[in-house]
Amino acid sequence: MSLPKRVVLVGPMGAGKSTIGRMLAKELGYRFLDSDRIIEQRCGANIPWIFDVEGEDGFRQRETAMLDELSNEDGTVLATGGGAVMRPENHPLLKKDSMVIYLKTSIEQQVERTRKDRNRPLLQNDDPEAVLRNLFSIRDPLYSRLADIIMYTDRKSPRLVVRQLVNRLNPRTPRHKRQIRKEGRNHV
Repeated sequence: MSLPKRVVLVGPMGAGKSTIGRMLAKELGYRFLDSDRIIEQRCGANIPWIFDVEGEDGFRQRETAMLDELSNEDGTVLATGGGAVMRPENHPLLKKDSMVIYLKTSIEQQVERTRKDRNRPLLQNDDPEAVLRNLFSIRDPLYSRLADIIMYTDRKSPRLVVRQLVNRLNPRTPRHKRQIRKEGRNHV
């Protein structure tokens, strides 16, 4: 089995898409891309500001354009925003020549991981847990339908998740080859 051209990470806020994505890209010898960060860089503004000025629909339009552009980048691990699955036109962009991995985590973990993050406009209200529950009920079926692999991240270190993903994607990664050389085996 050979590595996919692209790995696309989907999942809710706080699932670890950016952290795990960076580590996974390094492990696979791929470039790491974060669609939200690229949108912010190109706009010269953070996502809460884009939401305030353009609304969620304006941001989602930017997101679709970004996914269209990034769907042509080979040798990448792409971390997407949690809502990227909400527009049906994004689905073929996420799947194009890609292995889609759903990083699934519990509501409790999401609350814990996002409680101090002010860069998440959908959570800036009196009951962020209720928002996360509502978003999960809507988005979980979409994440699951698009996913080639579902990886649970609760109570796992990012390093463990990456190791498990590498083993699922391809046991013959650069790290695996280094380990074989280290052990003195000549066959790869």
